[in-house]
Amino acid sequence: MKFNREEEENNFSITRYESMLRSNDVKFFDSDEFESIIHHYLENGKIAKAKKAISLGLSQHPSSVNLKLLQVEVLVFENRLDKADNLLAQLHAIEPENEEIYIQKANILSKQNNHEKAIELLTMALSYTDDSADIYSLVGMEYLFMDDFENAKINFMRCLEADDEDYSALYNVIYCFDFLEQHEEAIEYLNMFLNKNPYCEVAWHQVGKQYFDLKEYDKALAAFDFAIISDEYFIGAYLEKGKVLEKLKRYNEAIENYRITLELDDPTSFALLRIGKCHERLGNDDLAIQHYSKTVHEDPLLDKGWIAITDFYMRKRDYQKALYYTNKAINIDGENVLYWKRYAKINNRLAFFEEAERGYRKALELGNYEIETWLNRFDILRFLGESDAAIQSLHQAIEFYPDNPEVQYRLAGLYYEMQDYEKGEYHIRKALELDYEYHIVLEELFEKIFNLTLVKNIISEYK
Repeated sequence: MKFNREEEENNFSITRYESMLRSNDVKFFDSDEFESIIHHYLENGKIAKAKKAISLGLSQHPSSVNLKLLQVEVLVFENRLDKADNLLAQLHAIEPENEEIYIQKANILSKQNNHEKAIELLTMALSYTDDSADIYSLVGMEYLFMDDFENAKINFMRCLEADDEDYSALYNVIYCFDFLEQHEEAIEYLNMFLNKNPYCEVAWHQVGKQYFDLKEYDKALAAFDFAIISDEYFIGAYLEKGKVLEKLKRYNEAIENYRITLELDDPTSFALLRIGKCHERLGNDDLAIQHYSKTVHEDPLLDKGWIAITDFYMRKRDYQKALYYTNKAINIDGENVLYWKRYAKINNRLAFFEEAERGYRKALELGNYEIETWLNRFDILRFLGESDAAIQSLHQAIEFYPDNPEVQYRLAGLYYEMQDYEKGEYHIRKALELDYEYHIVLEELFEKIFNLTLVKNIISEYK
């Protein structure tokens, strides 16, 4: 690997500086050397070492504005904003046309949520800088903090006009387009950008994603192909191309693209999972399970991997194996609602009703308030003879679904079974008002109650 001359000089400065620290023998460094040493430490998150270098640097160069600006940067990072502000005021008196002073002052204002004033100062910095791209990017970020996506987009575009290799600005432009749901406009902008930068793999990748969102899969495929032509090692383009090929039901080709990503870098759980899904759709069950197993081995916390294995066995009606893998998933993450829903469903199929009830109860406790969860839990509680718990559960459901007839019919049936005719009548009338046709629920679940004369008379009133 070759370093350019500047990199070699920086590395030499850092090595010489660290050697000095070890020997306690103070050597002289010019201010530029100190700046590169401090930048090195800041970029690597070594704040204490950066502070030490700033202190030594200022002891040798007490009037260096750039070293003091780096001191401001550290003060802002440490949230010592008043001290940073005072130092900036002193520096402004010395160099009123130094753009970095305005940038750091804007940074302080941004931290204080005064984004409009920060933008004002960044705009002033533009008149003093030779590098407008970075400042436009900072202005764009301030607008993002204010949720002003139109102005954010405009400034990130200005950044790209000044520096068309600033890919973070390109991503931010597309983020704004996406948030504003302007997919066609995004494509138009990207095509204009590609006219000037025809081999920009990031832009082709983003064009493909826009076409994917618009379900224009053939155009998306062409864009990802251009991204790969521009950079044959671009893993993201192969992954996205695989997703498109899946949509087009070209599963073998999708597998090929996912496999390329495994060769280019360490295996990702996403690629392994998608390969498994493709094999399952092709009917290659052994290969599907093999890849699902690799997925959960690669990333045991990825719920999609465990769910893929569980659902695979559920579709095969192999509920014992499905339960085995769901239990393994729950042991890893006992707070995952999706696991508990499957745990309940599988146990229900296996006629392990107490475990099924526990699963539905746990899903509700974790915030899964889907109507099916309430109804399934009720049906099991009633089967287990837990009438009070069943009623309590349905009353909780009513808080979320006050106008759901299925809940009301079930409550009516259970109250009649418990010979509480007043509450039974109240809920059956409520249910009939909500949806007469749904009284079939009463017939299916509470046949004896449905055939009572007094119940038939009430139903006939609403015919």
